[in-house]
Amino acid sequence: MNESFTLASFVAQADGLTRGVLALLLAGSIATWTLIVLRTVQSLRARQLTQRFLDAFWAAPNLEAVATHLREHGSPEPFSHLVHHGFTAIEQLNRQDGARTLVNAGAPEDLLTRALRRAIEEDQDRLGAGQTLLATVASSAPFVGLMGTVWGIYHALAAISASGQSTLDKVAGPVGEALIMTGIGLAVAIPAAVAYNVFARMQRHTFSRLNAFAYDVFNLLATGTPVSPRLTDARLSSDKVIALARAQAQH
Repeated sequence: MNESFTLASFVAQADGLTRGVLALLLAGSIATWTLIVLRTVQSLRARQLTQRFLDAFWAAPNLEAVATHLREHGSPEPFSHLVHHGFTAIEQLNRQDGARTLVNAGAPEDLLTRALRRAIEEDQDRLGAGQTLLATVASSAPFVGLMGTVWGIYHALAAISASGQSTLDKVAGPVGEALIMTGIGLAVAIPAAVAYNVFARMQRHTFSRLNAFAYDVFNLLATGTPVSPRLTDARLSSDKVIALARAQAQH
């Protein structure tokens, strides 16, 4: 009796539909845990690289020092990637100084703002990869398991109908099958749901910091000198408005 409820005997006695449901749940579980491991490793590595870059950014005395760090280490994480896009925009502006009629893209401030916004959007797409998979597994796995549950209950009713008796030995196997499928569906869905919420919160936190850091990058590329990280976003926004107002007054 105990042997009949082992997982091995359950799989051996399962029919085609039950095995198909198990295969779907197994595939969802493997995909979920693979993504969890990869995203965790990537997040830890990105956190280290981000801290290294920010330390270099705040310690840099001028633009060339920041550019040298980017050339040596690349831009493997969102913060350095943002600065890289800013430098690219500045290079394009310098090339356009002698050929403004070729590209009428607006004021230099607008070009730089669009470049920084584009970098943030690219990182949002990249860091958001896999979220759809986690959401799909979390929302669909219970229903896939429920399909196996319904199928197990159907087997129990068929056994009762065939024997004309509702004794425990006639329904224990199919009912046990139904309970196992329910449990497997929940076991697949719960880690996916938790991982989705954790990674979504990490992503929101990262891009909240990245949006604030964009003001520092704008100030760096506009003045050539990194600002103190203790300045608030409101102060940076005010400085930008004052600078633009002075420029317009001079014209």
